[in-house]
Amino acid sequence: MSNSVNLQTFRNLVGIKFQLYNSLFTSLPFHRIEKTGILVSLLLVNCEEGYKKKLSPVDILEDFFAKQTSIKTEQEKLDLLFRFVQYIERQVVLFDALEDAAFKQVNDMSGKGTLKHLALEVEHQQKQAALKKKLEDFNIQLVLTAHPTQFYRGAVLGIIHDLSSAINTNNENQIYTYLQQLGRTPFFQQQKPTPYDEAVSLIWYLENIFYPATGRILSFIKSRFADAVNDKNPIIRMGFWPGGDRDGNPFVKADTTIQVADALRGSILKSYYLDIRKLKRRLTFKGVDTALTVLEKKLYDNLFIPGHQLDISKREILDALNSIRHQLIYDHNNLFVSQVESLINKVEVFGLHFASLDIRQDSSIHGKVLDTIAANADVLPKDYASLSAEEKIKVLTSLSGVVESSILADDVQRDTIDSMKAIRTIQQSNGEGGCNRYIISQCNSALNAFEVFGLLLLSGWKKEELAVDIVPLFETIDDLINAADVMKQLYENKDYNAHLKRRGNRQTIMLGFSDGTKDGGYLMANWSIYKAKEALTLISKQYDVDAVFFDGRGGPPARGGGKTHQFYASMGKNISNKEIQLTIQGQTVSSNFGTIDSAQFNIEQLIHAGIYNDLFSANKSTLTKEEETLLQSLAEKGYEAYTELKEHPYFLEYLMHASPLRFYSETNIGSRPAKRGASKKMELKDLRAIPFVGAWSQLKQNVTGYYGVGTALQQMEEAGKWSQLQALYQSSLFFKTLIDNCEMAMQKCFFPLTAFLSEHKVYGDLWNKVYAEYELTRKYIFKLSGKTELMADYPIDQLSIQMRERIVLPLVSIQQYAITKARELEENVVGSPIKKTLEKLAMRCSFGIINAGRNSA
Repeated sequence: MSNSVNLQTFRNLVGIKFQLYNSLFTSLPFHRIEKTGILVSLLLVNCEEGYKKKLSPVDILEDFFAKQTSIKTEQEKLDLLFRFVQYIERQVVLFDALEDAAFKQVNDMSGKGTLKHLALEVEHQQKQAALKKKLEDFNIQLVLTAHPTQFYRGAVLGIIHDLSSAINTNNENQIYTYLQQLGRTPFFQQQKPTPYDEAVSLIWYLENIFYPATGRILSFIKSRFADAVNDKNPIIRMGFWPGGDRDGNPFVKADTTIQVADALRGSILKSYYLDIRKLKRRLTFKGVDTALTVLEKKLYDNLFIPGHQLDISKREILDALNSIRHQLIYDHNNLFVSQVESLINKVEVFGLHFASLDIRQDSSIHGKVLDTIAANADVLPKDYASLSAEEKIKVLTSLSGVVESSILADDVQRDTIDSMKAIRTIQQSNGEGGCNRYIISQCNSALNAFEVFGLLLLSGWKKEELAVDIVPLFETIDDLINAADVMKQLYENKDYNAHLKRRGNRQTIMLGFSDGTKDGGYLMANWSIYKAKEALTLISKQYDVDAVFFDGRGGPPARGGGKTHQFYASMGKNISNKEIQLTIQGQTVSSNFGTIDSAQFNIEQLIHAGIYNDLFSANKSTLTKEEETLLQSLAEKGYEAYTELKEHPYFLEYLMHASPLRFYSETNIGSRPAKRGASKKMELKDLRAIPFVGAWSQLKQNVTGYYGVGTALQQMEEAGKWSQLQALYQSSLFFKTLIDNCEMAMQKCFFPLTAFLSEHKVYGDLWNKVYAEYELTRKYIFKLSGKTELMADYPIDQLSIQMRERIVLPLVSIQQYAITKARELEENVVGSPIKKTLEKLAMRCSFGIINAGRNSA
């Protein structure tokens, strides 16, 4: 389908239907909802006209109250604004449901980037043998994280799912009923979710989305290329962080981790049980029905009988299903064999674990644990803390004693030992796939990895039995630059090298986009990760190690999101791509994987990106040396511009002053605190990337997605490099995708919202600096692309963003109104009760703003 046809389909199925159902929404039988809907529409017009006249949000809202209402008191104004927020939140949900419902019609499910397209290319160019070779060890792993950017409660996600289904079948009665349900369902969580609550929310996606979508994909691949699929390599794997990720989250304990692992096992067994029940309705043949009943009974006992000792294995389930499959083929003319094969595919992927729980902790914690152990037990030298890094490594690789966590007084330190013991417990019940890697955040030395190695030994693991992969996470620009040297030290150590051999000479290395962007800006972060992958691939090859890259990506371009599959498609043969591993965070779960169709489409895009280049690309590397030099220079200039902004004396103060950053921890969307450490003062180094990026997105300035790009392009032009940049833009998918994602971040900017700050006596200079960079970047992107609109190559995404931004324009205006008014009271009135309500209003606006952006935080 052409872009123009798809765009018209989007207008019909999303744009026009939104107007239709939105008008239906105003007729719901709730108190004052009709008047609220009419007033929201009037406020939208007031905002659009007011910003054209360069009015501030406070001026626009006060003018609206004076001309469109009879409200006089401040409390009445706030009551009305809270009603507006609730109404607009539900408009966003309606738009989400319409987009989900239209997904199959708007996206070409057989087009470029899908497995059907790949299959046609493989068959046309007779690449079956090459595909078989590639699939021997290629797979993708999607890791669902507990990062707090999912502002929809589980109940609301369920309504979106059901509403989409009703829209697809044009069931008006159901649509009206679900809209009524939506009107009565609270969006705001009164209490923060526990880590276990977060896990349960994401297990819903595993059961209802990833389980069926994975089955569909594997069935297609095996039906087209049966010989190419290796039973030992499942192609798709799922990972899981809720309950395992304790970095900066003191609420995650070892018992939480085991509880989540049990919930994952119970969930996958339940999924198998339900599939077996469906099969029983079809497989009523003699002999087959008995075998199914035996398997059903075994699953039932392990699921529902209290206190039942786990006595089922992945192998046992597969053996039973393969036996049934054999009977169907040889005794029953292949009848319903495809349904049995679909279940076999799922069991091969999900085993008894469903998703592999990762344990993650900050590197600084491990050093403190070891220092405490040295002071309280005889397993480490008493002077351990004063030893050099080399001496510590020698000690840590030759440990033989076991430490009980009870000798540690600090809760976090005690949990570090307990969590390492929990890995073994989980492996015994869920299989090794249930939990088999330990991720080290803020890893900046080889010692950081050896500290984990040593602690695993102290927690009871034997060297020769250590079934845990140690995964360093490199995040800051300096850490990315030094990453290859760190890995070289690990590879050269005989004990670590022996450990890698036992693990199949495979080393997973995690790279963090979010903190990289916060640290070095958009261009330098992306380029540093690209160069780190090149260097890590090279050093790993020299030591006969297969490097596997695990990308810590968030939703927006500033955190490694955006057109993710295009980045993977742009990685040439100088970067290892045996596997694609990435985090799926917060909103990205619901926006990209919210339905079975969208999940299948986006998973296929990633598989296609990882395979296509190897099979069909003539280029040996993505970039030539000259092109790399060009991009290095561009990144350095962008880094200089971003660093100058970051070092502005009022940089963080401005963000605290103008954005809802200080209210982030009150949103009750995640169990994890908004910053690392216990200090009361907010420091940029402690501030987590999610609230940092999210605050800029709610300001509609999105600094982290483009700042420095315009300055870098301008300086390159002044240096006589413009023609080379234009050629690179045309030839390099990596550079093109970098600019495309930059355009996405800019498309979501709206500077008239905060233009009143341009003359602020303290922050005016900083606002003008940011706006000037935005305009400069816009100018040079148009010059580079030859277009006159941002995102012109993606008209559907462009229109979706425009419509979403229009829906929330009153909401961002209300938020700025609340922030400004609260600040005025803070400066002039002591102990005002209205101030607290204004702060709550500003925080409540965050839900709709972030949800409407779909990948804003």
